[in-house]
Amino acid sequence: MERAAQAGQSLLDLVYPPRCPGCGRMGVAFCERCRARVELIAPPVCRRCGCALPREGLCDRCRALPSSLDGIVAVAVFADPLRQAIHALKYENNTALAAPLGSMMAELWRRGGTPQADLILPVPLHTRRQAERGYNQSRLLARVLGRGVGVPVDEHMLIRQRHTLPQVDLGFAERQQNVEGAFACRGDVRGKTVVVVVDVCTTGATLEACAAALRAGGAAGVWGFTLARARS
Repeated sequence: MERAAQAGQSLLDLVYPPRCPGCGRMGVAFCERCRARVELIAPPVCRRCGCALPREGLCDRCRALPSSLDGIVAVAVFADPLRQAIHALKYENNTALAAPLGSMMAELWRRGGTPQADLILPVPLHTRRQAERGYNQSRLLARVLGRGVGVPVDEHMLIRQRHTLPQVDLGFAERQQNVEGAFACRGDVRGKTVVVVVDVCTTGATLEACAAALRAGGAAGVWGFTLARARS
């Protein structure tokens, strides 16, 4: 299904040239002008969840709650024009955007913004949702990232074992409950440091649930890596 979706996108690009979702410029997936307007996240940030702080350390929530994650690294704030690009990638079948967006993640990784890792895993979709969409946007981003930094990507080790509600309309506690126990590890991660890739992080509940499954499988370290982080 995913290969078919990508082939279909290539055919559409021939008939309908790509248009930048931020400004509408024709012939480019995400133009340099809009890319320059992306609000990158700069320190100081919370050492665990990556949200902005007045000074280095842990935010109040991370001090109060235990976590299976070593930390979450985010490239930029979830705001236009990046928000428009992610929406187009995720909901409008604009898979060509995975290349420029994934390259932004690779750039941060190469600058030392993420820890050394043995493996990159995308957050999986449930089979029902992937069938509806035809592709997994986090998987597409992980592929670009893996190629850009030379770290292997495993697309099948982490699975979503039950269908969950969309997180977008849920509060913090509801998001945690919605994804609790939703993921399982189906491979050998014993002693490895793993980076889990997702397109957008709001509360970190999905990444936390993935990390719990990987820790249960023996992972020595688990980091979340997201393209965009909701403004704190």
